[in-house]
Amino acid sequence: MPPIYLDHAATTPLLPAAREAMLEGFALWANPSSPHKAGRAARAALEDARARVKAVLGWQGEVIFTSGASEALALAITRSAAQLAAVSAVEHEAVLRWASDAVRLPVDGAGRVTVEGALNGLVAVQQVNNETGVIQPLADVAEAVRAAGGLLLADCAQSAGKIALPPADLIAVSAHKFGGPIGVGALLVRDWALLRPTGGQERGYRGGTENLPGALAMVAALEAGSDWLEQAARMRQMLDDGIRTGGGEVVAEAAPRLATIAGYRMPGRSANAQLIRFDGMGIAVSAGSACSSGSLKASPVLTAMGYPHAGEVIRVSIGRETTEAEIEAFLAAWREIRG
Repeated sequence: MPPIYLDHAATTPLLPAAREAMLEGFALWANPSSPHKAGRAARAALEDARARVKAVLGWQGEVIFTSGASEALALAITRSAAQLAAVSAVEHEAVLRWASDAVRLPVDGAGRVTVEGALNGLVAVQQVNNETGVIQPLADVAEAVRAAGGLLLADCAQSAGKIALPPADLIAVSAHKFGGPIGVGALLVRDWALLRPTGGQERGYRGGTENLPGALAMVAALEAGSDWLEQAARMRQMLDDGIRTGGGEVVAEAAPRLATIAGYRMPGRSANAQLIRFDGMGIAVSAGSACSSGSLKASPVLTAMGYPHAGEVIRVSIGRETTEAEIEAFLAAWREIRG
């Protein structure tokens, strides 16, 4: 059986259009901040990419190119006009590492956030959970935060380019989650007044020479569209049905979930044991997020949900290249491991 890759939430292959755009960017090798003719040509290409990102995402605010979502989140939190006041209990580690003094907003058993108290500062709630695929009700969250005089920061690393952006004040995106290259992303800012400038490039909000090839590849990947998600939804349904039939459990199935990410429990089999078996069969999946999958600690996301069997859950994530035959092969392997 050829290798099967079902870990697209960690990273997904570079799209041919993004690869081509990146090579074009390497040909424009001048520094976009240089005042000479070559620099001005590079600057024009960078600003065109910025405008295209805004157009394809339907964003009316500003765009700061970064090295990825982690940097975008750090920039938003450390340079925001408002202090970080609250975060959902299921945020990515890229947010939680800054949140030692912030209130944790609880989630219910399906992973949906409950918005309460401490909303008059910066509030961070992800749009889609990277382990369960749960889609948070960010329209309602944004309304509550703004009513309290706060600002909403949304981690959209898993959702940008797949579903519509939420009505947040600050949004972090990552190119390699939707077919762009690793090492580039963006912070979307509703208004420059929401951030304190630090000097340097990107209108004075980020230091370092701009990654023009990465920005061009990122927008090319976004412009490739998301029509493939209809097929992904059908395959995720195949997964859900097959896991249930095989005696497994679908995590957070009561909540709305992104079609590309799902958590599955195999009773009586640890997640680490499952990963070893699947890998031996040539199937790549994960346990929790890629940033913590090597840890033996229980998933903080599933723990926050009060899920009692966190150690038996793996994450399966679908990409644009995934086929139904691969889903069928995964389910056959799952049944074999389940015994």
